[in-house]
Amino acid sequence: MERIPLSMGSLRTLPWYVGASQVLGVACVVITGVWMGHYHGGYAWDGSAQEFNVHPLCMVLGLVFLYGDAVLVYRVFRNESKRSVKILHALLHMMALIISIVGLVAVFDFHATAKISNMYSLHSWCGMLTFVLFILQWLLGLGLFLFPWASAQLRGWYLPLHVFFGLLLLAMSIGTCLLGITEKLLFNIMSTYSEFAAEGVLANTLGLLLVCFGVVVGYVATREDFRRPPNPEEEALSVHFKTLSEGEIPSSP
Repeated sequence: MERIPLSMGSLRTLPWYVGASQVLGVACVVITGVWMGHYHGGYAWDGSAQEFNVHPLCMVLGLVFLYGDAVLVYRVFRNESKRSVKILHALLHMMALIISIVGLVAVFDFHATAKISNMYSLHSWCGMLTFVLFILQWLLGLGLFLFPWASAQLRGWYLPLHVFFGLLLLAMSIGTCLLGITEKLLFNIMSTYSEFAAEGVLANTLGLLLVCFGVVVGYVATREDFRRPPNPEEEALSVHFKTLSEGEIPSSP
């Protein structure tokens, strides 16, 4: 019997991990929507408490689910053009950015209407730090990897930092969500939370699913067997561009 190489055998599990991440991510978004919709009156854009409900939904959708999918694209689209995958990676981040901005505007507008102070809680501090770092990460990635002005040395130096901060920011986003979930529960059902109120159980389930989503995405993103295989044509183009950008004469066309 012919033996299957270990790397090829492990690749067969990749679709299962990716599928699990999508099930977990969609479940997180749906449960957040149900929580805010069923227990807190739905959604609006009028400065009311229903406008606040837009905030958790947007942050889970943008800075967790879409952000996690942006991390996964280099594993999912292993054989497509690297530039096409880079564009998809950048677009998913841009969608996450736009949606998270809507979520931030919603909470600040609600606070202004209700005359509630801003940026006083640990949740808000961690959330703002995560958001600012996310913008910097996106801008640096866009400037260094999507457009060809940066030197190969600069891109090579920054790439490990980009990968590290990408996973760190996903962990920070999920951690901030967990702080927000706890804060929301203590504000609204403190007296019944310890009695396993249905809302508390739903919110705790959401927290566990967020953690599971982060674990699966992190595992797929860091497993060596799941990395994109080297593409000889892309490597040749990279070398060709490097020699041209450094003023050297390429050894081959």
